[in-house]
Amino acid sequence: MTPRSRTNQLLYQAELLLQMRPGTDEHAEPRRMATEEGALALTELALESLLREVTEHARLERHDWRELLGDEGAGIAELQRLRELASRPDSWLAWLVVRLEALHGSDGVARRSSGAAQGLIATGSGAALGDELAWCLREAKAELAALRETSEEW
Repeated sequence: MTPRSRTNQLLYQAELLLQMRPGTDEHAEPRRMATEEGALALTELALESLLREVTEHARLERHDWRELLGDEGAGIAELQRLRELASRPDSWLAWLVVRLEALHGSDGVARRSSGAAQGLIATGSGAALGDELAWCLREAKAELAALRETSEEW
C-alpha cells in the first residue's frame, strides 16, 4: 500500500467510526467515548501517514508529528505550511494537536455528556468531540490536495 493510500484508508476508517451509533443501553455513553477516542487515534495515524507521504522526497528517518511539526522539524515546504496552519488557533490542525495531546494524557479526551451521569440538564456544552472531529477530518481532506500537489512537484 502506498503512503497516499494508507492516509486515505485511515481517514476513511476514522470517519466510519464516527458514524457508528452508540445505542441506548447502559453502555451507550462509554461506547460513544470509545468510538470518539478510537477515531481520534486513527486520525493521529493518518496525520503521521500524511507526513510520511508529503516528505517522501526528503527520505526522513522518522515521521512523528510532534517532531516534524515542532520548531526543530525539517525545513521542508510542506512541513512549514503545516506548522503555520498549526499555529492558527482556528485551524483544523491546531484543534487536532490539542486533542492529540489530551488523548495521550492520563484523562484522555472524550468526555461524558453534561449531566449524563447525574441526570442534569446540559446547558450550552458546545459541540461533541465526534462532531468536532468530523469537522476536522473534512478540513484536513480539503487541505490534502494542495499538500499532495506541492509534494509531487519534487
